[in-house]
Amino acid sequence: MTNRGCGLKSLLVGLMCGLAVVAAQPAAAQSTIFNIPTTDTVAPKKGYFEFDYLAQLPKPDSGQFQIFMPRLVVGAGSKAEVGVNFANTTYADDGGTFSQIQPNFKVKFYNNDDAGVAAAAGVIGYFGVNHDQDNFGMVYAEVSKKVKSGNYGPRFHGGIYQSMSYGDDEQTGAILGYEQPLSGKVSFVADWFSGKNFWGYFTPGISIVLPHSGLLNIGYALGNDSYDSANSDYKNRAFFIYYGITFP
Repeated sequence: MTNRGCGLKSLLVGLMCGLAVVAAQPAAAQSTIFNIPTTDTVAPKKGYFEFDYLAQLPKPDSGQFQIFMPRLVVGAGSKAEVGVNFANTTYADDGGTFSQIQPNFKVKFYNNDDAGVAAAAGVIGYFGVNHDQDNFGMVYAEVSKKVKSGNYGPRFHGGIYQSMSYGDDEQTGAILGYEQPLSGKVSFVADWFSGKNFWGYFTPGISIVLPHSGLLNIGYALGNDSYDSANSDYKNRAFFIYYGITFP
């Protein structure tokens, strides 16, 4: 693989890492937006299955990446959830497929419905299944604030993350998120991990609540490095769509 491909591999493994902090819960609230966690957790005795798909756009002349990621998460008590993601990044032109298993856990340790404030913390591991991939992890903590303004008050998220065993360069950064209901079933959403690293992406999009406890999110992920002149040959950006369903 060329130097361009090696750099892209690192960043795309990072994208699927960022995407898989936890799985999402179809409802007015959700346990992730696109990449960042929220302060929500899956309800007790409930399960959630999701499938994510991303494709690099604009498509390069060669070596386009695609990401396929099924997820499963279950409620673990009244304020916790446990999940596992299986992330697969493929490259055109025989670039290969890189796969990871990503176990994760989150707990909501504070909740005040009257004030619209909640806080949560979690951890996720990243374990390579094939090729010569490093194993590492991330911990995070976050606070959310729901503005109670009729039926369409926004919710804001802010927090920090810290990588663990991420090569020789440990990473600390910010987490930001925004959810703005547009109607009873449609919201504008956006999230951001700071840093030009594995997690550093900004993703705006639309979230749609579907019948039968379903959720559809459509957005566009932009790597924080995607406009650097040094990376202009591959453009670290991707179309992002996922569908999820809560059961039983």
